Amino acid sequence: MKLDRIDMKILYELQKNGRVTNVELAELVNLSPSPCLMRVKKLQSEGYIEGYSAQINVSKLGQTLTVFTEITLKNHRQIDFARFLAAIEKVDQVIECHLVSGGYDYLLKFVTAGIDEYQTIMERLTDMDVGIDKYFSFVVLKSPITKAHMPLTTLFPH
Repeated sequence: MKLDRIDMKILYELQKNGRVTNVELAELVNLSPSPCLMRVKKLQSEGYIEGYSAQINVSKLGQTLTVFTEITLKNHRQIDFARFLAAIEKVDQVIECHLVSGGYDYLLKFVTAGIDEYQTIMERLTDMDVGIDKYFSFVVLKSPITKAHMPLTTLFPH
């Protein structure tokens, strides 16, 4: 499926507000409701839209600690990466894991109940011998900018 400018606009608007009505969405992308709905269904069936979810205001539930962690592995064989990832996938508090270039191997984002929970997780991971050579932790003090949507219309101009 080749996406056009209208498809990109639909995706852009839906990622900002997945609860927008079809009529409102149609207005935002300058279509009538019926063709708009057909396009949304096609985007869903082709896998461009994977699902819909609620964005929870976690701070209303209580205090959390966000930590970015740089991890360097001891060895760099495929089996070492696989073993590390298998362990990390089981840690619910890891909400992002990126294999990166540069001075370390992975950048992880943890959200925990506090520093004690984070330290317990890191101690458990290092004790499990999943190949961690060293890690550096960066505690987030404040997040003045967080966005849940990507700038699709500028990333993929049509």
